Amino acid sequence: MKAVILAGGLGTRLREETEFRPKPMVEIGGKPVLWHIMKLYAFHSVTDFVVPIGYRGEVIRDYFLNYEARTNDFTVRLGHHHEIEYHTSHLETGWCVTVVDTGAETPTGGRVLRVGDHVRGERFLVTYGDGVADVDIGKLLAFHEEHGKLATMTTVRPLSRFGIVESDPDGTVMRFREKPESVDAVNAGFFVFEPAVFDYLADDVALEREPLEALAHDRQLAAYAHDGFWQPMDTYREFTALNALWADGDAPWKVWSD
Repeated sequence: MKAVILAGGLGTRLREETEFRPKPMVEIGGKPVLWHIMKLYAFHSVTDFVVPIGYRGEVIRDYFLNYEARTNDFTVRLGHHHEIEYHTSHLETGWCVTVVDTGAETPTGGRVLRVGDHVRGERFLVTYGDGVADVDIGKLLAFHEEHGKLATMTTVRPLSRFGIVESDPDGTVMRFREKPESVDAVNAGFFVFEPAVFDYLADDVALEREPLEALAHDRQLAAYAHDGFWQPMDTYREFTALNALWADGDAPWKVWSD
């Protein structure tokens, strides 16, 4: 099964880090967010990836084209027929990564549509390339199998950014509640799609709008409730917080051993 990781957006709210690279290449603990997402999937035995690129896509191309040299010790013999000998092996050996240029301005629905030749005819996974989570992919797939619909989306109930002040009618403060969990679920990505989902896609639409709305209208979309860790990296504050968790050895999304 293949996992499509959407990696072409502009990342305008994280301009401090994305002026010269796409948001999925912003690093947590010295590794791109994209790598962290792939490690999660690989932990659940999904190692065949399709990466639709757009803004600053050459950074992603270069990263994977030079991955062996970045992660292994090597000897290079210079000359007309130069040779490279790698001396170690990294834990990502065996991953298959297909990088597809889907255009700088293409919305998410169009990006999925444009990689259709690489996943058409089989069930596939889709997620955003700008956040981390500890979603159990095996349980997600089992849930999808059980309900039999064309699509599954993962949902979470995020914590409020702010603490809550409760007061009585005359204004007397009764108590404080620190960053309570939202009562509403939000889309966390981590989709499972059947091939027929391509019938709902168009080149000029965001995946989150017309395609998902139409699937819901046709009762072909189910929500898998994830009650673990999930954190998008939309702002510099979130970037800093995720790096702090990694540095402290307290990264909940790191389900792999190394």
